[in-house]
Order: sequence, then C-alpha cells, then structure tokens
Amino acid sequence: MKVYALAVPTRLSLDRFARQAGLHPVLVQRYVALGLVDADRDAAGGLWFRPTELHRVARVQRLHADLSLNYTAIGLVMDLLDRVDELQTALRRSERRGHEQADAEVAGGAA
Repeated sequence: MKVYALAVPTRLSLDRFARQAGLHPVLVQRYVALGLVDADRDAAGGLWFRPTELHRVARVQRLHADLSLNYTAIGLVMDLLDRVDELQTALRRSERRGHEQADAEVAGGAA
C-alpha cells in the first residue's frame, strides 16, 4: 500500500534534513554550530529544521563550491544577502504604497 503525505512537514529531523540536502548529518551539524543554518533543539538535544532551511543550506553549498569561500566568509555573505532581501522587500512595499496612494489621489480627483 502506497502512503501519500497529506501535508508538508513543519520540521525535519537531522537525518531527514541531511538526506534531502544531500549532505552528511555531521556536516549539517557543523553548519548549525557555525550559525550558517538555523535549527531548533528538542528536549533530548536533537536538531529539527524548518523545510525552508533546505534553501539556505543549498546557498551555503553553492557559495562554498562555486566561489571557494571559507565558512567565515560564507556567514558574512549570507548575512549580506539576507539584508539585501530585506531591503528589496521593503522597497517593493514602499513602491506599492506609493502606487496605491497615487491611485487613490487620481480616483479622488475624478470624483
């Protein structure tokens, strides 16, 4: 009998996360220790990951393999990339508010 997942898991165990990322669990633990990947710990000390961290670990792997960056440099680059994402999101929100305000002024002037 085939079993189908009804929902995306909200968190992944270390082994499952490592398997999905294509990495050895010890390397994933190193990434957590270095602060490159976020994880929660349960009462027994086990690591649990949000599925979105798979994207982050892939970015770490690309920076290490493609640019030959060491883990300290990867941490800095990841922080900068996260900040760029935040600024782009804020800019898009600001532009949307500006367009909405301009649309409201045009609609108010037409009435």
